[in-house]
Amino acid sequence: MAVNPGNFPVASLYVGDLTPDVSEAILYEKFSQNGKVEVLSIRVCRDMVSKRSLGYAYVNFQNQLDAERALDTMNFDRIKGQPCRIMWSQRDPSLRRSGVGNIFIKNLDKSIDHKAMYDTFSAFGNILSCKVALDENSQSRGFGFVHFDTQESADLAIKKVNGMLLNDKKVYVGKFVPRKDRTRDQGANQRYTNVYVKNFGEDFEDDDLHQAFEKFGKIYSAVVMKDETGKGRGFGFVSFENHESAARAVEEMNNGVLNNHQIYCGRAQKRKERQMELIRRREEQKMERYSRYHGVNLYIKNLEDDFSDEKLREEFNKFGNITSAKIMVDEIGHSRGFGFVCFSSPEEATKAVTEMNGRIVVSKPLYVALAQRKDERAAHLAALRMQRMARGMPQGQMQMYPPYYMPGIQSHQRAYFPPAMTGFRWQGGPVHRPYGFSGMHHRTRPGVPRSGGMSNTQQRITNTGSRIGPQQRGSSVTQTQQQPQPRTQQQYKLNPSARNQPGT
Repeated sequence: MAVNPGNFPVASLYVGDLTPDVSEAILYEKFSQNGKVEVLSIRVCRDMVSKRSLGYAYVNFQNQLDAERALDTMNFDRIKGQPCRIMWSQRDPSLRRSGVGNIFIKNLDKSIDHKAMYDTFSAFGNILSCKVALDENSQSRGFGFVHFDTQESADLAIKKVNGMLLNDKKVYVGKFVPRKDRTRDQGANQRYTNVYVKNFGEDFEDDDLHQAFEKFGKIYSAVVMKDETGKGRGFGFVSFENHESAARAVEEMNNGVLNNHQIYCGRAQKRKERQMELIRRREEQKMERYSRYHGVNLYIKNLEDDFSDEKLREEFNKFGNITSAKIMVDEIGHSRGFGFVCFSSPEEATKAVTEMNGRIVVSKPLYVALAQRKDERAAHLAALRMQRMARGMPQGQMQMYPPYYMPGIQSHQRAYFPPAMTGFRWQGGPVHRPYGFSGMHHRTRPGVPRSGGMSNTQQRITNTGSRIGPQQRGSSVTQTQQQPQPRTQQQYKLNPSARNQPGT
């Protein structure tokens, strides 16, 4: 019976390798055994956005005995046609990531599944997890993983099973090494037996490849890769019995001649490893070119469209020995307006920059500077942007001017009125009455005399310039309402001799 490690939740199981259509109801029916086992809760983990199942779930039982029984009897049972993988729930990932007790098995027979491998390795200790890697068609990929609860059990399994036959195939069992800890450059010191050969032509067959390499040692297999029509693709693989034979074949056959072709022969690599090596080689070549041409290669821009390589060389030939001059062009061969000139010494390049930068050639001033790598140029531009921001001038910000002058009053300014507009009527100044006040009743319009005396504010001026006669104090005034007239240029007339006479 499986033992629950003390660090894990008592009655919680992890159920993995589920198909996307497995729901909580299906799992409840599976683990409750038609109500015979009390299941507290089931949760299928799903994507937060699409709500699609992530392929695993957690099942919580009422007591530990039911969880242990489910782990022993239902592990690797098929749910919706696919075997599930059950293990104790591990909320703390430190044990899983540490690699303690984890082993790797390869060269497995296709008929070995999860359960067969679990039964094979359970004799060496308590297994926390056991998995055979599958492809998209649920077929074995020939390798798997077993995670024991202790490192002693893992070491015992490696000692007893490594090199043994499982279903008539010799398997390899070793300690699992995470991908991030694997050595990137495995070619120089790794012991290999598989050799990759290419560039031998399309008319080469498996037997021809076997005969060409059998002189170096015993060969397990020699295969020429072919396309869908059965035509050779010009490369293949040779698997030797031991590393010494493979190393001798690589040493003698690399850059040799086979089938009237110069071939490449080297250690067979995985695709990811080969891509990483190609990236490393490209970076090395870039650094080599940079160190070779640093300080002697010039970048020239703002060139005329009809500038050619020969004309560019003629313009800079007077400053020293030019090793190369190139105008960059687009897909159809038109100049892109910039190019490069490489001198033989840094002194010549410095002299060219000093004298040619800003000089007008044909009709444009040239920009000449030392060529920079893309990452250096990006860092330089970033530094310039930071300097502008430190000076309070963000990049791209320009002083903006209005398209025309508008003599309006700004919100932060106080209005200014000339003296003619600020004088009161009793001071003899002109009166600017807003449009619409004429014709209003004296009870609502401004300037009505207050009780206690007469004031010249009782004087009213109409739009036509006629005056209103004297009025008696406190008497009501009857005034004909005038229809509002369209607003035009109005003229006002003031008669200073008009006064209100008492008793009239």
